[in-house]
Formats: sequence, C-alpha cells, structure tokens
Amino acid sequence: MAEAKPVTSRRLPQWLDDAPFGRPAGGWRLRVYRLIFESETPAGRAFDIALMVVILLSVGVVMADSVESFGGRYRFVFDRLEFAFTFIFTLEYVLRLCSVRHPIRYATSFFGLVDLLAVMPTYMALFFPEASALINIRVLRLLRVFRILKLTAYVDEYRYLGQAIVASRRKILVFLATVLIIVLVSGTIVYLAERPENGFTSIPTSVYWAITTVTTVGFGDIAPKTDIGRLIASLMMLLGWGILAVPTGIVTAEMTMRRFTADRGGRCQACGSVGHEASARFCKDCGARL
Repeated sequence: MAEAKPVTSRRLPQWLDDAPFGRPAGGWRLRVYRLIFESETPAGRAFDIALMVVILLSVGVVMADSVESFGGRYRFVFDRLEFAFTFIFTLEYVLRLCSVRHPIRYATSFFGLVDLLAVMPTYMALFFPEASALINIRVLRLLRVFRILKLTAYVDEYRYLGQAIVASRRKILVFLATVLIIVLVSGTIVYLAERPENGFTSIPTSVYWAITTVTTVGFGDIAPKTDIGRLIASLMMLLGWGILAVPTGIVTAEMTMRRFTADRGGRCQACGSVGHEASARFCKDCGARL
C-alpha cells in the first residue's frame, strides 16, 4: 500500500503579499484588481481617467447645488445626478472590497474611509429626510465635496509627494521651529516698540501681526506706526521671501530623489512585481520581459 504524500501548504508569491491590501492570485478578482488598483495597463489608465471625470463632475454638482439660484431651479436634475454618482461610487467601493484579499484592511484605510464618505451623505439623506433634529441634511450634502480626495488614489505624484513630506518631516519641523522663534522675537520687539492704540495690545496680537507679515499675507488690520516698528516690518517682509522657498526646496529635493530611486526598479506589466534591479531585463517572479 503506497504511503500518502504529506500535504504542503502552497505559499503565495512575495509580490502578492507585498501588494496593497493583498493582490488576488487569479480569476475575476485579479482582473478587477488590475483594472481598479493598477494604472500601468491601458485599461487601468482608462478607468482612472473616467473615474477622475466622474469625481470632478460630482464635485461640480455639489458646488452648483450650493448656489441658491441654481439649487432651487434645477433641484430635480441635481438630485438625479447625485443618485447616479452615488450608484457609480457605491459600485466602485463594492468592487474594491471584493477584489482584494484583505477587505477589512482596505475599508479601514484612508482611501477606504474616503470612498465610504463619498457615498454616505446621499444614503443618510435618503434614510433620514426629515430628521433635522438628528442631522443637518444640507450640511451633510456638502460633505460630498470630500470626493475630491478620491483623486489622490489615481495620481502617482500624490504618493511621491506624501512620501517626500514624511521623509522630510524632521527638516520641516526644524524649519517651522526656526520661523516660530523669529515671529515670537519679532512680535515681542514690536509690542515693546508700538503702543496699544496702534493695535498691538498684547504679545499674541503682535505675534499674529508678525506671522501675517513674514508670510507676506499682510491683512493690513494692524500696522506699525513707529520707525522701529516699520524697520522690523521691512526686515520681516524681506525675510519672508526666503522663508517661503525653504520648505519647497526641501520637499522638491526629496521628491526628486525618490522618483529617481523608483524609476530604477520597474514594475512588471505581467504580474505586477516590483523591486527589480536597474539592469534587470526580465521579471524575477514570472520571467516576463520588463
């Protein structure tokens, strides 16, 4: 009698485990995953562009609905468009949950919550049309403008920008601390140089003036009248030009470095595997040509 072979568990490829929210191994779920989550393919790019158009149109409807003359005249049209947009976003949300191996992880992620927020106001207004004591339906409808956040899921540059900001957070914090010291010292000196009748009634008020001056906003509600105060204001205005350029340079340098690093390791169009060497010509997981 032949011995039974031991049963071994099949281990999924590493690129399946590393994919966001878990990449399905095959079947219709993999096809839907490639269409929705991967923008490298022609179908994925077309899906992203179409969804961007729908998001912008839905936000435009919300903005037009907030105008009283439009909202009252075209109420029937706006309501029908809103239900159509909600149906599209609901279908997209359900497909995303069904096409990933870890739906709970996606539902509790940032973009999962944004997708839920994109459809929740319409359903709340539908199920609680007269519950003004519980929820202000008018304000809830305006929450649909958060659909614009869904755009960040379909543009790769948003991801690079977020990674660059996180990587530069220590430098940016040091820069903000330096600016805080400058405005505190400048505001205190101006408070001592000016008089309360000139609007500088306290140190916090003077610091507020220093912030509006160093950021070149200049509301004009408070202005120094003494020569010392005007001298300090002139120096802060000139300093503001250089201050505004510092965080931009920090983030831009980090984005350039990360973009260069990402371009060296390409993604396989066949299986989605990433992390290849710069000189690699074939995928390390499926063997397809890169």
